[in-house]
Amino acid sequence: MSLIRIVNVVDPKADAARLRGSMSDALSSLILKVKPIMDDVAHRGDSAIAVYTEKFEGVRLDSFKVTDYEIEQAYRAVTKSQIQAISLIKQRLAATELALLRQLKRIPPVRADGIFIWRTAQPVSSAGCYIPGGKARYPSTAIMCAIPAKIAGVKRIVATSPPRQDGTIDPLTLVAADICGVDEFYKIGGAQAIAALMFGTATIAPVSKIVGPGGMFVTAAKILASSRVSTDMVAGPTELVIYADANANPTLVALDLISQAEHSNDTVCGLVTTSEKLAVQVSNEIDSITKSVSRTDIVRASLRENGFIAICDNEKSSLEFVNEFAPEHLQVVSKRARAIAKKVTSAGLVLLGEFSASSASDYCLGSNHVLPTLGFGKSRASLSVLDFLKVVTVAKASRQGLRKVEPAIKEIAYAEGLLNHYEAIRKRFS
Repeated sequence: MSLIRIVNVVDPKADAARLRGSMSDALSSLILKVKPIMDDVAHRGDSAIAVYTEKFEGVRLDSFKVTDYEIEQAYRAVTKSQIQAISLIKQRLAATELALLRQLKRIPPVRADGIFIWRTAQPVSSAGCYIPGGKARYPSTAIMCAIPAKIAGVKRIVATSPPRQDGTIDPLTLVAADICGVDEFYKIGGAQAIAALMFGTATIAPVSKIVGPGGMFVTAAKILASSRVSTDMVAGPTELVIYADANANPTLVALDLISQAEHSNDTVCGLVTTSEKLAVQVSNEIDSITKSVSRTDIVRASLRENGFIAICDNEKSSLEFVNEFAPEHLQVVSKRARAIAKKVTSAGLVLLGEFSASSASDYCLGSNHVLPTLGFGKSRASLSVLDFLKVVTVAKASRQGLRKVEPAIKEIAYAEGLLNHYEAIRKRFS
């Protein structure tokens, strides 16, 4: 029996929604479990965090804040080539974010009939970056979260990440955070970290915005936190959908699915194709390759529980499936990749061609790997400098300008029954 299930798509939208639905249902139930933890942190602060850190991470900590000495020790524990890699990833991402920021600064003012409107991009005052830990380490996520904030001009950048069994943070993650300008780093993970960033404690001051990916518990916590503090997006367990035609290399397709499946058991990785031959080839490759890959238990569990190969009748049906599923990463492997990509309306990140592997985008293409999951690719895309800016509108009207629009103000104010709105205008000319 094949490790990954093969689905013959009959109704693209319904079948995509069905594959997506189980993860959304799981998130709803987790929200109920997470809320008491966050409420406890709100009431008991640091003492509640200490309890949950020991309970969930198996670590008893006297202090959550990473010290300058720990950062110095982290630099001694990493290699020169690792620092060079971090610096290159930072450089490429910064170039992408700076290009976007420059465009925002070119927003032209609008002048019409004595009314002047202009917009200024202002950074949020503080940002909290959640960096996953657990079964893997993610120095790359420290870069992806901190650099857009730094480019935007955020004055206080905070990072949190689950501690390791010895009570420390992975050295390369600390180094990456330091290189990218993180001001404070705390050894806290899970829902308790999101609650700390949201409510604040005696140790941690609250932040204006929380960003970063995480597992389902963290995602549930961020959804709850969004009622009180701004958050970036639903960025839960990794998702990859590959759209591939009959000419795609089945080995490379299988390897790309495996590369994302190794994140955790709850990642969602799938192939969408019109080729039954490719579907069978990729399935066979997955069965063969996963027998000997690293992190094989995680990879196999992920693909077995959440993976899929969807066979569609034609390109139109395939695109309907993809746009309904709205994956975090979408790879398009086809000779017609650019033409197909123009028809994609729902994806966090679109990668074109066999050399644009999703695992490369996780690191060093210059794109950001903090991306929307659970179908939120329908309404937003990757984390960027935009997430750390407020575009504030400033308006100025002259006497003549206000007189020009007075009749329209009167008309709508009376229609809405808000007569004092118009009276405030009328008196200026009486």
